[in-house]
Amino acid sequence: MKRNNDLLQLPGLVDVHVHLREPGATQKEDFESGTRAAVAGGYTQILDMPNNIPPIVTPEDLEDKIKLARGRIWCDLGFNFGATAESVKYFRKISQKALIFKSWKSDLPIMVHAEGETVKVAISLAKKYQKAIHVCHVTDDQIKAIEVAKRRGVKITSEVCPHHLFLTKEDVKKLGPLAMMKPPLLSKKGQKRLWENLENIDIISTDHAPHTLDEKYDKSSPKFGVPGLETTLPLMLAAVSKDLLSIKRLVEMTNINPRKIFRLPTQLNTFVTVNLNKRFKISNKGLFTKCGWTPFVGLEGRGEIKKVVLRGQTIFENGIFVGKPQGKVICPD
Repeated sequence: MKRNNDLLQLPGLVDVHVHLREPGATQKEDFESGTRAAVAGGYTQILDMPNNIPPIVTPEDLEDKIKLARGRIWCDLGFNFGATAESVKYFRKISQKALIFKSWKSDLPIMVHAEGETVKVAISLAKKYQKAIHVCHVTDDQIKAIEVAKRRGVKITSEVCPHHLFLTKEDVKKLGPLAMMKPPLLSKKGQKRLWENLENIDIISTDHAPHTLDEKYDKSSPKFGVPGLETTLPLMLAAVSKDLLSIKRLVEMTNINPRKIFRLPTQLNTFVTVNLNKRFKISNKGLFTKCGWTPFVGLEGRGEIKKVVLRGQTIFENGIFVGKPQGKVICPD
């Protein structure tokens, strides 16, 4: 991390919780558009979730996904593997390719989507089988249980998402279906508890989950989730300007901790240069995500990304992508 007047150089951001929708739903997002959105948001390494159609629950599914990504991704991309009653038999075979309990043979964490009280079930399983777990999109009612588990020696980490930090239940009135997500938005009081406990949360993840506007407004089949790759850094830098966290803590949560927890490969000579003097209102204009919208319209953003360098090569500068996709498909170290 370097500072030169209004220019701040950050290490490339890492997001361990992204839904790129390919294969099966490329009308929302695909590997190329999603990794473009990632780079435009300052991310140089992301992990894709497995809930595609078909879901990624066999080695063949995973290999097909890897083949689809090669040569088309602008940032480095890794893959999570889905857990079902049938897929557990493949865990040993794919443990070095992807990121569940008794059958999991790797020391990498199992990512759990546990809402509300179900996090206690996940914690008890992690303790019983001596496995590491990572709690996705943590909410205020889970913080205490996670803290207690850590004190008792359970290998547990957690992440918080920008939509829970910057939007509340009150925004549902204005945003309607665009505010539909799982877990749902919190009350102002619940959001305040998240900010007060930010030091006890390990990672900021976007849970980037794009849907088309037609899909979001389809009352017969409501879709949960919102995009977030391009808006997280400006939202968090605005929070830094309000002393809600430090730049050092932001780097820990968006680079150091995710790399350490998920044993992700080091990216040499990889960084993002940001003009901190730039202040703006977030809008739908100029987004690279294929869905083309954000729920954060009108919120304060700070910091314009001037350049993204991946392994010594400039891939994004002044809002324009440079050259050809240089991203690699990654596996845990």
